[in-house]
Amino acid sequence: MASGNEGQFVRLRTWLLDRPRYHKRALLVFVDLTLLSLVLWIALSVRYGELFVPENWLSAALMASGPLITVGTLWHFGIYRLVTRFIGRRGIVQVLLALALAVLIWSLVVFMVGQYGVPRTVITAYAVVGASVVLAVRGLIRLLLESAGIHFRSSSLNGLRKATIIYGADAVGVALLGAVQRSRDRYIVGFVDPSPSLWRQYVGGLKVYPPQRLSRLIEREKVQEILVAMQSTHRRERQRILQELDQLPVTVKILPTYEDISAGNVSLMSLRNVEVGDLLGRDPVAPNVHLMNRNTVERSVLVTGAAGSIGHELVRQIARRRPRRLVLLDTSERGLYQTEYETRTFLEKDPDLAKVEVEVVLGSVTDYGLMDEVISKHKVDTIYHAAAYKHVPLVEHNPLAGIENNVFGTLVAARCARRQGVERFILISTDKAVRPTNIMGASKRLAELILQAEAQEESGTVFSMVRFGNVLDSSGSVVPLFRNQISSGGPVTVTHPEVTRYFMSIPEAAELVIQAGAMATGGEVFILHMGDPVKIDDLARLMVRLSNLEVRDTGNPFGDIEIVYTGLRPGEKLYEELLIGANAQTTEHPRIFKSDEPFLAPAVLHPVLDQLKAAIAARDQASVFSLLRRTVEDYQPSDPAPGKAAPGEAWTDGISQTLH
Repeated sequence: MASGNEGQFVRLRTWLLDRPRYHKRALLVFVDLTLLSLVLWIALSVRYGELFVPENWLSAALMASGPLITVGTLWHFGIYRLVTRFIGRRGIVQVLLALALAVLIWSLVVFMVGQYGVPRTVITAYAVVGASVVLAVRGLIRLLLESAGIHFRSSSLNGLRKATIIYGADAVGVALLGAVQRSRDRYIVGFVDPSPSLWRQYVGGLKVYPPQRLSRLIEREKVQEILVAMQSTHRRERQRILQELDQLPVTVKILPTYEDISAGNVSLMSLRNVEVGDLLGRDPVAPNVHLMNRNTVERSVLVTGAAGSIGHELVRQIARRRPRRLVLLDTSERGLYQTEYETRTFLEKDPDLAKVEVEVVLGSVTDYGLMDEVISKHKVDTIYHAAAYKHVPLVEHNPLAGIENNVFGTLVAARCARRQGVERFILISTDKAVRPTNIMGASKRLAELILQAEAQEESGTVFSMVRFGNVLDSSGSVVPLFRNQISSGGPVTVTHPEVTRYFMSIPEAAELVIQAGAMATGGEVFILHMGDPVKIDDLARLMVRLSNLEVRDTGNPFGDIEIVYTGLRPGEKLYEELLIGANAQTTEHPRIFKSDEPFLAPAVLHPVLDQLKAAIAARDQASVFSLLRRTVEDYQPSDPAPGKAAPGEAWTDGISQTLH
């Protein structure tokens, strides 16, 4: 019964919050008018000792005029423009003054007509009880909507505290205001909010300003800091706002998600510096729950490369879907321990997930015996194959190790999956596999060709691959590199002023990978929509500014951090691509596309793989590069080593003519 009442309470609160501002004002006017009329009628009934009934029209008019004059006065003094749930002490004083004036006006009207039917004791009772009722209504609304507290500013302390503006005057901003009030190092100048309905109103006793007034407000009040408090669902708007604030001479800090705030986790410790993901991110798209659950709920799921950035996030996302068993495999002992610890800690906190089994396997995907045993022992239904060497320059300098892991690790995992009857096998691929100029990209494209060939074989396993670009803050991303360089005083190294890359957050990438794999029928290449490409030079400059520093260049010789251009590294492109052909098709998810791309028949590909395996065993790099160039379409190594064919060498006819 209690939970039902709580649900009704939440629904009522949500309904009130969702009403347009003018609906809320009209409702409050109606409530005030009704309650004030009731107060006056009760006062008259008590005074006369019986239920009061007006004797004539004049008596009825005088009775009606009291509440009408009161509500009209409250309206005239802007009481209904105050945000009720954030009214504050200043608002209470305004209400009392307006009520006092209203009662004074009404009493003059009463005495002008000879006090007909309205004793003086009734006027006094109406004033006292009416004021109590009006304030009580607003207090109940504050309790109902869980508003924040009252703000005080002491001029004697302001000189010792940091002048601050809160950007966002809704529930999130007021929750932050409550946290600031409990501190001694800041005082809030006011709110800024993009919603015109809030401009010139008072929230928590503070005026709400339009964004256009921000620069003037900063200069006038000597503002040093802006705290951004906006709901995470408004990410596109928040991103635009942060980009604008980035140009102002103030420190900008941001709150976490509204979910954290509503859970009571807001404190000044919640504030963090604006990060690059806040400015490069995009509005989230709600996941398709059916797709998220199809290959995960009550399934035994194996994630290879579970200690890597994407693998770790895949484990986290899959754990939430209540799998029967979650198998984590990686060669990194330290990374695997961390992933296991976080996964078990997360599962233990939720009683519904307590039955999920977690198995940890320390080993390589190139070990056929190990992979076959793991898949068989744990009765694996779904495999997300994220294990790969991904750092372009490192793989370029260690090509044999890169190919062994990326190509033959995929081959071993795929063959074991088919042999053991795994339902689905999803390869995590990369945009660098499209017209590759480096070993990493060529090896990942060859891994794709392996899965495309496996999909042609008679098998109950659905093989597919998901291709996307860079993920923010992954271990090989430029973001942590730039962050370390900035913290060390620079310089920040950018390979080329025009180099661009696609970026996506790690959680979004993992979520889309799971959904794409669920849509596979066999052999498709899924491409994730990455948004707009980002110029790395702009990213570097942005990160310098986010660190409250300035770029040192010819235009600003006294800046803090220099940006140095080092030249493209071996195998690096200026621009990345996601499609080999131009036949991308839409799917049921707006950010997932699929492409039926060229592939090699198993009878053609398998002999090439045998030759490649022999060349690696013989440490014959020239043969390895020659085989890659013949097999991987449009592979053009940027700096071929001695003994290799020229970059422009085409595929041999025997391979190119077998493309389907």
